[in-house]
Amino acid sequence: MVTLLAFVVTLGVLIIIHEWGHYRMARACGVKVLRFSLGFGPVLGRWQKTPDDTEFVLSLLPLGGYVRMLDDRVDAVSPDQLSQSLNRKSLWQRAAIVLAGPMANLVLAVLLFAAVGLVGQEEPKAVLGSPQPGSLAEQAGLRPGDQVQAWSEDGQDWQEVRGMSDVTWQLARAVGDLRPLYLSVSQGEGHGRRQVKLQTQSLGSRDLDAATLQRIGLGGVWMEPVLGGIVKGSPAESAGLHPGDRVLTVNDRPVPDIAAFQQFVRGSLVDGCVQPLSVVVLRGGQPLPLTLTPRLEGVSGRYVPRVGVGFGGAPEMVTVHYGPVEAVAQGLTRTWQFSTHSLKTLWHMLLGESSVKNLSSFITIADYAGQSARLGAAAFLGFLASVSVSLGVLNLLPVPMLDGGHLMYYLFEGLSGRPVSERWRRQLERAGIAVLLLMMSLALFNDLTRQRVRTETSACPDSCLSRCAPT
Repeated sequence: MVTLLAFVVTLGVLIIIHEWGHYRMARACGVKVLRFSLGFGPVLGRWQKTPDDTEFVLSLLPLGGYVRMLDDRVDAVSPDQLSQSLNRKSLWQRAAIVLAGPMANLVLAVLLFAAVGLVGQEEPKAVLGSPQPGSLAEQAGLRPGDQVQAWSEDGQDWQEVRGMSDVTWQLARAVGDLRPLYLSVSQGEGHGRRQVKLQTQSLGSRDLDAATLQRIGLGGVWMEPVLGGIVKGSPAESAGLHPGDRVLTVNDRPVPDIAAFQQFVRGSLVDGCVQPLSVVVLRGGQPLPLTLTPRLEGVSGRYVPRVGVGFGGAPEMVTVHYGPVEAVAQGLTRTWQFSTHSLKTLWHMLLGESSVKNLSSFITIADYAGQSARLGAAAFLGFLASVSVSLGVLNLLPVPMLDGGHLMYYLFEGLSGRPVSERWRRQLERAGIAVLLLMMSLALFNDLTRQRVRTETSACPDSCLSRCAPT
């Protein structure tokens, strides 16, 4: 229910703001607006102050909206209203009306990002867990407990890191741009500060997927190696582990944090067979040796070792907030960065340098809307801002049927001195519909594939274990 409500609010707000931009600019340019519709298809409800005013309607299909303006090329217009017809307006006025929709979404994103900064958002402190063995993070010299203080694109101009979200966002940008990421880190509260360089450009990939994250190897947020809930019937229960146990060593090697314990569990799979782990935990002030044998389970289409424990510790949290001026500046910066990153990603997909798996449909939007709503108002506003940026950028693409396509028509008219012919317009619109249907189909296929893979959590069948000698 939360997911559905958050999804409806997300679509409603973003569509209304987008169409409101078109509507207000049209009115400012003296164009008569006949209808303002939230949604497509059959009308569920309508409101109109007078027969001569704009008709506001709510339609059945909520995945979009439109503003219908007076146009004497398609409408029967009385002579006294010809001056209010869209096609009678100057080229610059028509372009401004088209541009106002995407710009409204971008302005909304700035305001929402600024609001999040003003209100403040609680998030994990930028303290890193154990890096993956052999990963870029380990090669760069990152250690468990390192706190990221600042980041840089070139090692010269440094920006402060307020929380873990700053690190993950800048990492995504560095991977997408095929450039390194410089981090200024310290042990504890600023002690022993040093600079490291993540060679993310060496990955040769612009996609921040699971495989790329594993090669980068940042250990996530640092958490104490304390166990939480134990799953009934799991290997952890069979081994005698209890909630609250602190893991001291695995196979005689120290465990500094939960990330290190997870790595030991993953490393128990050797040549397709799970090996038992010698674990020493601290319970009641006394060390206790145990033997833990992970179990293979299907996750995301492959089998991985699992032990069935939760985490008893929690990451250290910090409230990230800004003053009014700084919040607006942060909103502008975030909106610009999201916009350029989205455009670069689309361009690299077009060139084949980035996977089309990055495309997502309304299924992912609904899923993330629900997740962010459960995290609180600040998280939901931040999500709303990011989707608003995506909607604004998408509509600026030079694809017929989108706002960017109409701007291309007007650019042609400005350069040639004549509008695009109706014949060419119809052909281009057919091509635009085909492109949009292809993008929507790919996005929907990606989301359905993710949903299918996410449900693959069955235990490893006997045939998977038949190759391994009994332990």
